[in-house]
Amino acid sequence: MAFDSRMLSGISVLAAVVEGGSFVKAAALSGITDSGVSRAVSRLEARLGIRLLDRTTRSVSLTDEGRRFYETVKPHVEAIEDAALMAGGASSAVRGRLRVDIDPFFLPLVLAGRLGTFCELYPELSIEFITTEHIGNLVSDRIDLAIRFGRPRFSSLIARKLIEAPILTVAAPAYIERYGCPSHPSDLVNHRCLQFLDPHTSRPFDWEFVRDGQVIGVDTSGPLTFTDPKTMLAECVAGSGVGQIIGWGVGDLLASGQLIDLFPDWHGERFPLFAYRPSRKHAPAKVRAFIDFCVDVAARL
Repeated sequence: MAFDSRMLSGISVLAAVVEGGSFVKAAALSGITDSGVSRAVSRLEARLGIRLLDRTTRSVSLTDEGRRFYETVKPHVEAIEDAALMAGGASSAVRGRLRVDIDPFFLPLVLAGRLGTFCELYPELSIEFITTEHIGNLVSDRIDLAIRFGRPRFSSLIARKLIEAPILTVAAPAYIERYGCPSHPSDLVNHRCLQFLDPHTSRPFDWEFVRDGQVIGVDTSGPLTFTDPKTMLAECVAGSGVGQIIGWGVGDLLASGQLIDLFPDWHGERFPLFAYRPSRKHAPAKVRAFIDFCVDVAARL
């Protein structure tokens, strides 16, 4: 079966249907009529010999065969569009919609309040953020990019380490006043430590301390275990226990004295931030631009 411009056009229309969720929205995205969208999809189905879409009066969804086809061709179509824009020197290469599966700490405590600047740089781009406990199937969930802390665990994805965050061990003055201030990391075995659950192991993260090449592991415990970093941070500020936190986005809490850095000489531990993409093909301009933005923001903190 030969590949020609008509097939590429049909695939582009199919992508508009999937992105828009209906023929009407696809028509607006593609600049053609509703009937033109229907004819383009029907021609593509006839060319491929499979039914791509299940159509009802209220919705349009991919069939199983259609989803497999779309997941395979989508990265290639995006790469072609991006290459065409770059070859033409277009300033609007960063455009369209970007869906980001993002870490529940990184978005509210690092990026929040700074995203407007990014939007002003790229007015033709819209961003949709999805925060989940686990990274799902980026292709079937139509995710362009995932930003997550921790070592790569997804062999099917393309991983790039962006930057490493410092880990701080902190407590509120109220906690120190009630339970005392540990003078050494090993003292934490006798303290109430806020635990944060590793979603991959369903066990709390281990506590480690690094200084000048020396690594100490401390067996900590406490009555509270969290999966939400913002809630854990709020409880730490409230004096509920000692917490280990990523050292980004908490400068104001430290400067105001709401939190105390317990071991400023033990900041050697680092937690890497990774970007994940579903395809080995050339990353679209919108993905590259957002990755660069994340790195720049984190590096300034």
